[in-house]
Amino acid sequence: MRLEIPVGERAIVLETGKLARQAGGAVTARFGDTMVLSTATRSEEPRPGATFLPLSVDIEERMSSAGKIPGGFLKREGKPSEKAILTARLTDRPIRPLFPKDYYYEIQVIGTVLVADQENPYDVVSMVGASAALALSDIPFGGPIGAVRVGRHPDGGFIFNPTYQQLEESDLDIVVAGTKEAITMVEAGAREVTEDVVVEALQVAQGVIREQAEAIERWAAEHGKEKQPFEEPGKNPLVEELREAYLERVKEGLISTDRRARHEAIDRLKEELVEGRPEEEVPLVLDALAQLQKEAFRKLYLEDRKRTDLRGFEEIRPTTAEAHVLPRVHGTGLFTRGETQVLSSLALADLGLVQRLDTLEPQTTKRYMHHYYFPPYSTGETGRLGPPRRREIGHGALAERALLPVIPSEEEFPYAIRIISEVLESNGSSSMASVCGSTLALMDGGVPIKAPVAGVAMGLVKEGDEYVILTDIQGLEDHMGDMDFKVAGTRDGITALQMDMKITGVSAGLLKEALEQARRGRLEILDIMQEEIAEPRPEVSDHAPRVEVIQIPTDKIGLLIGPGGKTINALQDEYGVNISVENDGTVYVAGVEGMSVKAAVSAIKGMTKEVEAGDIYVGKVVKTTNFGAFVELTPGRDGLLHISRLAPGKQRVRRVEDVLKEGDVVKVRVLEIDKQNRISLEMVED
Repeated sequence: MRLEIPVGERAIVLETGKLARQAGGAVTARFGDTMVLSTATRSEEPRPGATFLPLSVDIEERMSSAGKIPGGFLKREGKPSEKAILTARLTDRPIRPLFPKDYYYEIQVIGTVLVADQENPYDVVSMVGASAALALSDIPFGGPIGAVRVGRHPDGGFIFNPTYQQLEESDLDIVVAGTKEAITMVEAGAREVTEDVVVEALQVAQGVIREQAEAIERWAAEHGKEKQPFEEPGKNPLVEELREAYLERVKEGLISTDRRARHEAIDRLKEELVEGRPEEEVPLVLDALAQLQKEAFRKLYLEDRKRTDLRGFEEIRPTTAEAHVLPRVHGTGLFTRGETQVLSSLALADLGLVQRLDTLEPQTTKRYMHHYYFPPYSTGETGRLGPPRRREIGHGALAERALLPVIPSEEEFPYAIRIISEVLESNGSSSMASVCGSTLALMDGGVPIKAPVAGVAMGLVKEGDEYVILTDIQGLEDHMGDMDFKVAGTRDGITALQMDMKITGVSAGLLKEALEQARRGRLEILDIMQEEIAEPRPEVSDHAPRVEVIQIPTDKIGLLIGPGGKTINALQDEYGVNISVENDGTVYVAGVEGMSVKAAVSAIKGMTKEVEAGDIYVGKVVKTTNFGAFVELTPGRDGLLHISRLAPGKQRVRRVEDVLKEGDVVKVRVLEIDKQNRISLEMVED
C-alpha cells in the first residue's frame, strides 16, 4: 500500500505491507532517494512497576546506505553517531506526549536508514515514517504527527525539505513537527534571522504538517490495525478530599527562592499525608499530591500572577559573568544565573586536529566542536559517570548550533576549536547558560567571533484564553509549565531555537509575543556579559598554539612530505611544530613558540619556491666529485658548485676535498639554470 504526500514541489512517499511485516507497524518513508524503514512495536504486557511511559526511539544507520564501509578495524557499525542520536531525539519529542496517561506497555520505535542519497537529510523522513508506523500499529496513539524542514532561498522565499546544498546557502534551518491541530516541537539553527522570519516559517510549516497528519490519518484508517483497547485511569478520589484542606499549603510550599527549601516543604507535607495510611493507599496519596502541586502551580501563576521564586514574569534571575577564570586554559567563561552555573573552557589546536566524521552525511570534517557535561552533583545528587547521555549530546548540539554562525572561517582564524561546557549547578536552562559561558570563553581566548551570543529559556502557563509567558524559567516551571522554548542569538537576530509544547492551541501571535519577550531577555543578558568582556581579546592566549598559513604549488606537496613522510616529519622534529598539508597546497604550521613557527614557515617557503638565478641558499654538500661539489638547496633539488668556483678570485683548487667534504654547510648563490634545469652555483663569502 502506497501513500504520496506533497511537500512543496516534491513529495514524501510512504509504503507498507512489504517489509518487516511482523512489526506492530512498519513503513518505508522515501524523499528523493533517501529511504528509512520505520517500525513501531509494543510489548505484550505492561512493564511491571513502571511509573512512566517506557518509550524508546532508536535510529540505526547503515553505512551501505551511502555506499560506504565503516572506518576502523571492525568494519561494522558501532555505537550510534551523534546524528543518529539527535534524530532519535527529534522523533521522540513530538510523539512522547501523545500516548495515553498511565500507558506502561513498552513501545519501541526504530528507524533504519536504508538509503542516504547524499542530497536529502534523513531526519525528517524518519520522523514522518515513525508517525505513520505508529498510526498503522495497534498502539494507542494521539497522533499522527507531521514533520517538515524549512529553509530559505537567498532571495527570501521558503523551501520545504531543502537539500544539503540548499541548506548551505540558507540562513535558516528549522525542523517543525506537530499534529493536525498545532505545532508541538521546533528545532532550529539560523544566521541571525529576525523573530518575524521565524514566526512566518512556523506558520507555513504548520500548513504542511496538517496535510501530512491528515493524509496519514486517512491512510491508517484504511490500512492500519485495530487499536489496543485501553482505558485511562479514573479520577483519583483523594484529590477532592485533600484539595480543600491542603491546596493553599501546597501553594505556600511552592513559593521559595531556594529550590531545596521548596522540596523540603513538599516532602514534609508528603510525610504527613502518608503517615498512618494503609500501604495500598500510599500511591493514591502521592498521585493526589502531585496533582495538587500542578493545580496550585497553575493557580499561583494564572490567578495570583506570581512566580514560585517571586520574580516578575520577565525578570531574569541574578546573573554574573566572568572571563579568564582558569590559568593556562586557552579561554574560560563562568556564567551563573540563579541556581544554574556553567564553566566553559576553550581549547585551540592546529587544523590537523579537526574531527573526522565517518557518517552517512556528505560532511566529512568538523572544525568547531561543543561538548556539554552534566555531572550528577550539579543537582545535588549522586549518579553514574560515563559516556555522555542523549540529553547531554542534545544540549551540546544546541549550544554548538547557537554559536556556529559567529565562528570565524578557517581563512580568518586557522584553528580547530573545542569548547567544553561543564554544568556545575543546575536549576533550569543549563543549555542556554552554556551558550553564554562559551561566548565568554571564546572572547577570552581571542577567537574573533562575529558577535557575542546569549541564550534564554522561555516558559508558558496557559488555561483557555488566560496565559503568562515566563522569561528565564527554572526547573519547576519547565516541569509544570506548558512550554519549554529556548532561544539563542546575537543583538541582531536568532542563531538557534528549540521548542517543546505540552499543549495544543498555541497561536502564531502568542509565539511571536514569546519570541519578542525572549529578545528583550537576551539583550539584557548580553549587556551583563559585555560588561565583563566587551569584545574578543586581540591575541590568542600565550599558552595557545600559533598558527601560520602559507600556500605552496600543488606539485610541491610531494616534495614537502617526502618519501614516507620523511621530509615533513624531519621539519616537525627540527622546529617543534605540527604541519598539516591540504590537497590544494594550503599548509598550516602550528607551534607554541612563535619564533619556531616562523622558522619552519621560512624553511618550507625556501624548499618549495622555484629556484631562480641570483637566489642565495645555505645548503649541505651531499656529494663531491673530481669536478666539483653538489649542494642540496632544498630537499630533492641540488646544484653544482664547480671546482673552479670553490676559491675566491682566480685561485685554483687541485682537489675538491681540500676545500669541502660531504656534510659541510656552505652559502651559495645561483648563477644560472640551463635548459635541462641544471643549476650552477658559486660560493658566497659570509
